Amino acid sequence: MKIVARFEIPYYQILDEQSRVVADLPPFAKDTQHLLKLYRLMVLNRIFDSKAIALQRTGKMGTYPSTRGQEAVFVGVGDAMPTEDIFVPYYRDVAVLTQRGVKLSDILLYWGGDELGNCYVNPASNFPFSVPIASQTLHAVGAATAIQIKKENRAVLTICGDGGTSEGDFYEAMNVAGVWKLPVVFIVNNNQWAISVPRSAQTATETLAQKAIAAGFPGEQVDGNDIIAVRYRVAEALKRARDRHEPTLIEMLCYRQSDHTTADDASRYEVKDIRVSEWKKEPINRLRLYLESLQVWDDAAEERLQAECTIEIEQAVQSYLAIPLTPPEVMFDYLYECLPEAYLDQRDALKKRGETHG
Repeated sequence: MKIVARFEIPYYQILDEQSRVVADLPPFAKDTQHLLKLYRLMVLNRIFDSKAIALQRTGKMGTYPSTRGQEAVFVGVGDAMPTEDIFVPYYRDVAVLTQRGVKLSDILLYWGGDELGNCYVNPASNFPFSVPIASQTLHAVGAATAIQIKKENRAVLTICGDGGTSEGDFYEAMNVAGVWKLPVVFIVNNNQWAISVPRSAQTATETLAQKAIAAGFPGEQVDGNDIIAVRYRVAEALKRARDRHEPTLIEMLCYRQSDHTTADDASRYEVKDIRVSEWKKEPINRLRLYLESLQVWDDAAEERLQAECTIEIEQAVQSYLAIPLTPPEVMFDYLYECLPEAYLDQRDALKKRGETHG
C-alpha cells in the first residue's frame, strides 16, 4: 500500500473572540477608516434586518430571511468585490447587494412580493435573488464560462448556505469549475442550519471546505464572525480567480441567530440556549471592541451611528411603502410572447377580482 495523495484544509482567523489580533493584519485592516466603514455597514445591516422582520410581522412585507449574527460574511464579501466582478446571490445577501448599488427599498420590494425589486441598477454585474437551493451555483459557472470565452479579467462570486452543499447542483457546479478552470469563487455561509436540519445531519464530512478537494481546487475555512479575515480571504480568492482562473471554495463559520425565515419557528428544533453561547462570538461587538482598543470608537460615536442608520432605513421603508402595488394579473404577462387562449379567461377573472377588492 502507498499513499497517493494527502490534503489539508487551512483555517483563517485574524481577530479572535476576545477581539485580539492573532495573525498578521492585511494592509486594509491597518486603515482604521476602512474598519469603521465595515463596522457601519454591519450595524446598518442589523438594524435593517430588525426592521424588515417588523414589517413582515405587521403584514407590510412577505417572508423574509434574517441575517442576524451573519453580518461579517455579507459585509466582508461585498467589500472585497470590485464592481466589475459578477455577483450571483442566494437569499440572505442584503449587505453584499447594497454595497453593489442595490437600494434597500428594492430589497424590501422583492420580499414584499414584487419581482420588480430584482430590477437592479447594474444587472450586468448582479444576478437576481435565487431562492431555489444551490441553483445559483450553476448560474455562476455559466457566467464564469462566458468570462473565460471572452478573455475578460473578471471573476464571479456566488454564495449558498451549508444546506446548499448537499444539493446536486452544488457538486455539478464545483466539478465543472475545476475541470474547466473557471474564474469563480464559491462561498458557503455555514450558519449551522439548513432550515431545521443541523449541519451534523446533512453531511459526514469534517468540513464543508474539503468538498473542493474532489473538484480539484483549494478549499478553506474562515471564521465568519471575523470581518477582517472574511474580507481578506475573499479578496485573495477573487484575485486568484482573475489572475489564474483558479476556483476556490471558502466555508464561512458563523451561527444563525434567528429563525430560518419569518415562516419558521426555530424553537421547535434548536438546542436550548445555544444562541446565548454563540452570541459571544458575534461579529459586530467583536469589531467594536477592537475599534475601542484603538481609541477610534466610543459610546457617543455609537449613538450617532445608530441614529444615522435608523434614519436611512426609515427613508428606505417609506420609499418602499409608497411604491404602488403591482396588479396580480401581471403574472400572466411575461410567460409568453402571446398569451395562449387557455389563460385569457383566467387573466381577466383575476383582473376583475383585483378591481373589485381594491
